[in-house]
Amino acid sequence: MRPGARIGAVIEILEDLEARAVPADRVVTAYTRSRRYVGSKDRREIGDLTYSALRTWLRVTWWLERTGCAEATTRARLLAVLVLAKKMTPEDLEMFFDGEGYGPSRLTADEQSLIAALSGAGLEHPEQPAWVRDEVAPWLHGHLQARFSEDMAVEMSALQQEAEVVLRVNSLKGDRASAQNALAKDSVETHETRISPIGLRVEGRRALQASGAFRDGLIEVQDEGSQLIALLCDVQPGMAVADYCAGAGGKTLGLAANMKSRGRLVALDLDGERLRRAVPRLERAGVGAVEQRRLPDNEWVRENAGTFDRVLVDAPCSGSGVWRRQPDARLALTPERLQEYLTAQTEVMQAAAGLVRPGGRLIYATCSLLQEEDEAQVEAFLKNNDEFTQCRISDVWASVLPEVACPTEEAHLLLTPHKHGTDGFFVSVLERRAGG
Repeated sequence: MRPGARIGAVIEILEDLEARAVPADRVVTAYTRSRRYVGSKDRREIGDLTYSALRTWLRVTWWLERTGCAEATTRARLLAVLVLAKKMTPEDLEMFFDGEGYGPSRLTADEQSLIAALSGAGLEHPEQPAWVRDEVAPWLHGHLQARFSEDMAVEMSALQQEAEVVLRVNSLKGDRASAQNALAKDSVETHETRISPIGLRVEGRRALQASGAFRDGLIEVQDEGSQLIALLCDVQPGMAVADYCAGAGGKTLGLAANMKSRGRLVALDLDGERLRRAVPRLERAGVGAVEQRRLPDNEWVRENAGTFDRVLVDAPCSGSGVWRRQPDARLALTPERLQEYLTAQTEVMQAAAGLVRPGGRLIYATCSLLQEEDEAQVEAFLKNNDEFTQCRISDVWASVLPEVACPTEEAHLLLTPHKHGTDGFFVSVLERRAGG
């Protein structure tokens, strides 16, 4: 594809995103797969520019308002991204917006004036409010400020960066050394993750699904923080374990590997289609039988009350910890939607707790950086369920990761992109008293 055609593709994708409440990754994937002429380099360039537009949305909006842009059209927004973030010149843009083939139509006089007004500027400006610079809506900015305080600027900057590709090595099939060797045969260079003992970070971008290591089930794409959550569940072979919000099975796979596929593992979720999508992943990983249950299933929950050694609740949440990968999610979050997540978290945590046997553990996790979804939920749960106590993460860590220093002295674990190089995750381990 010509550069202009790629820009035209991004305009179409952004228009589609504004018209429909669909995650950006799905829209980009559907667009590129449906057009046979889009090559691998084209896919990368289209994805890069789309995500650049999403990561800079509030700063670009501020600039459009500052320049007096009459209408923040998709074209105007993308022109601003190309000038402010990609440093394209007016001459570059005249060449790319030429109306030829699949490229965008020629620039209007207003668009030329906008380009002239923006030329030489950068994305950030001293007069921008903090919430604009941090790419967080005003209503949400205070929530994150309460979390990070003096670290706010660096944490928000880290959330605006592109995340690395991280792999979990499937211990049912091999170890990190064998995975690195297998990947190297397909020219995929990796290095070990800093905290997780089963993780690898990929150098650059590679078509991992075409690699032998992926096809053989030796690796799965999974952020280092997500790997740590599964490890902190401290599951053992022969245990009864429930993954209460299993989704497409990322953590289910990790739990199964830690159990060495021995014991009872149940994956539960509201979305039956997501559960079904986990089946080929489980098969590729060499995981034994995993029972799947679509929620709500009140009869099953009653029959299995108090029978599980471990119950993981990877709760539905704002996803603020994974904005590096899903920058559109920060634009979609509203106060009303956050309240819906808070209600769902309370209900899910309470329901899952009933499955935990005396002496067993409930592990509550989110990919959120908001205190309301994290510590506050745990505190409210403990207040209403005195048969549960909170385990210190450092104690759990010492038993499952003795060779790795625990990154916190707090009772819970909060991982952030700036401090730990992972996505943002929260995890708390709660134990039901033996006599509870």
